[in-house]
Amino acid sequence: MTDHEHGDGCECGEHEEIITLIDENGDEKDFTVIDILEMEGSEYAILLPVEEESDEAIILKFAEDEEGNEILVDIEDDEEWEKVADAWEEMMAQEES
Repeated sequence: MTDHEHGDGCECGEHEEIITLIDENGDEKDFTVIDILEMEGSEYAILLPVEEESDEAIILKFAEDEEGNEILVDIEDDEEWEKVADAWEEMMAQEES
């Protein structure tokens, strides 16, 4: 592998993006961004909690607030959540093989 600058869009896998989310109680929690999926015109973030000893990822959907800022929201529709989860699991299976 050749040396290179790590910048926006770098997909070498040698660095992780950490984001901080605020839950409904106002508590801040850090998450590692595992992947970003695009499906049917929407984007979804696959996240793992940094602090917890858990390998269970959460999936949030990108949306915009009233001011046009990009935010992450829970997926309300069970069918939509299942489609995204299945697509991500399929991607992981392909990468492992």
